[in-house]
Amino acid sequence: MLVHLYKADGRAHLAIDNPPLNILTRGVLSELRGALEELSADLELRAVVLEARGKHFSAGADVREHLLPECRDLIPEFVDTVAALYEFPVPLIAAVRGKCLGGGLELVLAADMVIAEEGASFGQPEIRLGVFPPVACVLLPLLAPAGAAAELLFTGEAVSAAEAKELGIVRHVVPEGELESRTLELAQRVARHSAGTLRLTKRCYKAGRAVARETWDRAARIYLDELMATEDAVAGLTAFLEKRQPVWRHR
Repeated sequence: MLVHLYKADGRAHLAIDNPPLNILTRGVLSELRGALEELSADLELRAVVLEARGKHFSAGADVREHLLPECRDLIPEFVDTVAALYEFPVPLIAAVRGKCLGGGLELVLAADMVIAEEGASFGQPEIRLGVFPPVACVLLPLLAPAGAAAELLFTGEAVSAAEAKELGIVRHVVPEGELESRTLELAQRVARHSAGTLRLTKRCYKAGRAVARETWDRAARIYLDELMATEDAVAGLTAFLEKRQPVWRHR
């Protein structure tokens, strides 16, 4: 099992479990979507926590699945997974420790609230591999100031939990060892309220920040049809898998 689900007192906890870096394979994404679909039918559910087992939240998607032809399945499935998180009908809290990179950060960007341990780091390193993060290109500018979002996307550099809080990506930064207790506390504060009212509040909250499905799909289409037709995208991904620096041909 790659995603564990347990429920208690109007809360649900989803834990990614694909050690050591909780890489988001298609198997992980499939189990996550399945769990979300199951939970969406629970009309008494009042809060969901997305977390991960081990030292890191996630270092992102499986780079091997980013190459053709696998990416033609991976990218739509990944976008569907993030959309399922973003559009989930009750409040969603992400709890982050360690590395939260690439696709891992894109999942977190879909949450309503994010709690991070002090040692956590956040980044979109895709540009260093000759590709781009389609979901982060849509969601990151909704949370962080435009210049800061651009810097993360165009440099591939990571930021600390404290910096991520300053940018609006993270709501709370907590000391190491307190992530579970502080996350549970927040989830309980949310879950004490009416399930129906929370759903309606979430719907209205998202209406003001709505991301049209066409936007997600357009980013995915550019990735598959234009980006993956370039030599540099293939060169960058291949270089990463071969543990060497890429040589860009700028085409």
